[in-house]
Amino acid sequence: MADIEIANEALGLTVTTTGGAIWRFLSLSGDVEVPLFREPPQGPERAALKSGCFPLVPFGNRVRDNRFSFEGRKHLLEPNMDWDRHYLHGDGWTGEWRLAGRTKTEIVLSLGHRGTGTPYAYDAEQRFSLAGSTLTTTLSVTNCGEFALPFGLGWHPYFPLTKGTTLKAAARSYWAEDSSWLPTTEHPIAGDIDFSQPRGLPRRWVNTVFEGWNGETKIDWPENGLSLAIDADPIFSRYLVFVSDPAFDAGYDYDFFCFEPMSHSADGHNMPSGGGLVRLAPGESLTGSVRYTCHRP
Repeated sequence: MADIEIANEALGLTVTTTGGAIWRFLSLSGDVEVPLFREPPQGPERAALKSGCFPLVPFGNRVRDNRFSFEGRKHLLEPNMDWDRHYLHGDGWTGEWRLAGRTKTEIVLSLGHRGTGTPYAYDAEQRFSLAGSTLTTTLSVTNCGEFALPFGLGWHPYFPLTKGTTLKAAARSYWAEDSSWLPTTEHPIAGDIDFSQPRGLPRRWVNTVFEGWNGETKIDWPENGLSLAIDADPIFSRYLVFVSDPAFDAGYDYDFFCFEPMSHSADGHNMPSGGGLVRLAPGESLTGSVRYTCHRP
């Protein structure tokens, strides 16, 4: 495990090799630091689920019944968390990444995965770059296996949730979910999850994949006068909003939410369309970037 820090006049970033996670992401103004991703606990622990953001690779979310078929092959996945019966969010967030490069304003991490319990063998790279008030995150994956498979990319950032927080992120539709947290039916967006205009986050369980995102989002925190603009490459045409619930997460006090840029739908492996997953033959790669720009009044 190692923490790597970079900073400029506007932003500070701490990345940990454990899980390839962003541990802290801060707005800087003189001696004042304001978290742009949720603040992790103090101490030596570096668990991705406590971080500010972690990568989703070789895909994000879940696959129904941990099985899928692709080009005549049947594939099984083994659960990777003791509290979820699914293989969840791929392997990047559970792996130990290697520091592959560093400058004053950029960090490069790499991961080679050749594990058991999954048909995926791949190399992944993350690049974190600071320029002015913008953090650019780039994630790449290369199929190192012996046959083609569907791949996807994403990130799982946690954002501070205050009484005044608003989210703007226009989309076309959303998926209802079942008791396995997997999508069932697609619906037009309406009600308290319609973020086509700035709206506060519901104070209830939300675990929803939105389709048809144009890659532009804005989060406002009026209490501290900051906003964060998110600009994603076209590959990220979906996002997931997660708001937990104290009944599920003891001690949760509606103090954070997740906005997860994703290249594919949850359980896209079992959708006739593929849900945005990309076929990668051996040696082929997939890459995408998301930019986070902090604005002050």
